[in-house]
Amino acid sequence: MANLRDLRRRIKSIKSTQQITKAMKAVSAAKMRKAQEAVISARPYSKRVKGVLGRVAMASAGVNHPLLEVREPKKVAFIVMAADRGLCGGFNGNIIRRAAQEIKSAGMDASLIAVGRKSRDFFQRRGYNIAKEYIGLGDNIKYASARDIGSFVVDKYAKEEYDVVYLIYSQFINVLVQKPMMVKLLPAEPPAEEGEDETKKVDYIFEPSAEAVLAELLPKYIENAIYQGLLETKAGFYSAQMTAMDNATKNASEMIDKLTLVMNRARQAVITKEISEICSGAAALE
Repeated sequence: MANLRDLRRRIKSIKSTQQITKAMKAVSAAKMRKAQEAVISARPYSKRVKGVLGRVAMASAGVNHPLLEVREPKKVAFIVMAADRGLCGGFNGNIIRRAAQEIKSAGMDASLIAVGRKSRDFFQRRGYNIAKEYIGLGDNIKYASARDIGSFVVDKYAKEEYDVVYLIYSQFINVLVQKPMMVKLLPAEPPAEEGEDETKKVDYIFEPSAEAVLAELLPKYIENAIYQGLLETKAGFYSAQMTAMDNATKNASEMIDKLTLVMNRARQAVITKEISEICSGAAALE
């Protein structure tokens, strides 16, 4: 049976760990609420940008733009968004696993734009071609970060260094569910607005021209998709971390209860042994 001193030391150690996980859960919950509000607030704008672009693209059918040019996908790039930190269950693993599957299908010569330290570290250790990395973006995601990433991939696509660009991120469904997603960023595929008849064409008067309007809208569409991905991933990370720390705290409580029971049994065994020895000694003196 385990030594009483060792059991007490283990219980004390687990209690210290439990205090840390409980504190991390509280911090994650506060940051998750803030990140969730940011995601929900950004979704209407993202939906409106897609709708406007869809209507403009339909009205300006036949207008050429470099970001709409479809080429044979020989050079593929993936923007893989993960977290900078761990202690979040399988959150990072699910994103990286999905990305690894898609990269394997595209070929090992695919280029990667790694967003988040976990994404960078995983693919760097395995010798993948990381063209650019963005780490330490912080808790408050700035639109400037999405603009930087968008400018990089748009420039590479316009120079024909990439033929197709995909974005892999974690969609925030709710506190318990985060779903790895992959969307095609380039060539840009303007979506039809929900509820609109795709066969219905509306005539617009473009000022100064349809090309100029698309030239302004398309980069914003790309940047907004990246920004939305960053927000969704951040909210998903804190939700997963909060859940993981809650489970860790509960598991620590169970371990403490089991070890306390073992310790009490060990202490009772020691007391029983001492009583037996006293009784035996007393009997021997009679």
